[in-house]
Amino acid sequence: MEKCALVTGSSSGLGLEISKFLIDSGYTVFGGSRSGTELEHENFYDVELDITSEDSVEEFFETVREFTTKLDLIVNNAGICEMNSLSDTSLEQFEAHLATNTIGPFLLFKRLEPFLIKNETHIVSILSTAAKFGYPNVSAYNASKFGQLGFLESIKKEWKEHKVRFTNLLPGAIDTPLWDKMGSKFSREKMLKTSDFMSVFGFVINAPSTIQFPELTFLHKDGFIE
Repeated sequence: MEKCALVTGSSSGLGLEISKFLIDSGYTVFGGSRSGTELEHENFYDVELDITSEDSVEEFFETVREFTTKLDLIVNNAGICEMNSLSDTSLEQFEAHLATNTIGPFLLFKRLEPFLIKNETHIVSILSTAAKFGYPNVSAYNASKFGQLGFLESIKKEWKEHKVRFTNLLPGAIDTPLWDKMGSKFSREKMLKTSDFMSVFGFVINAPSTIQFPELTFLHKDGFIE
């Protein structure tokens, strides 16, 4: 039977690569993003989604429900990250990180439960080492990711009766176009490549359903960037 996956933040970066990988793996993918994507495939549904808007999340699930009532895989990927010192971080910037990275998953998961398949659904959240380790100049991002990890740990226990798998991926810095906008001086050569991330993602997705990986932290071989 055809498997169905939901991917948030599917328009670019990791979300786009994940969507392509899942299509190639035989999934029907429902991709959610604000800007849409270049990806065109008969097994890909490009659905508008603003993860910060409750109405948008509800409309997104109404669309998904027209095609399926069960999801084998959920990839919680949408997120934002900006670098600023605390003194240069505005209240609006801090709230935007919380709205996307913490409240967004809250709005998403509130509507997920009816789509879960007992003993089968796999929920993969793309977090960051910043969900457990503090870094300078990303206080808003750190706070939002710490918050998301705590939220997920709570839901994992709340949904224990469903016997679904939760995997939290905590990669180190990944060399994506995001860094072009951040103006950081970190060495891109010491960052994970997108292909590195996808090798770990593929390993987790393709592992036997009798195995779970509650949390995986992985870095470039040179360790944390400084």
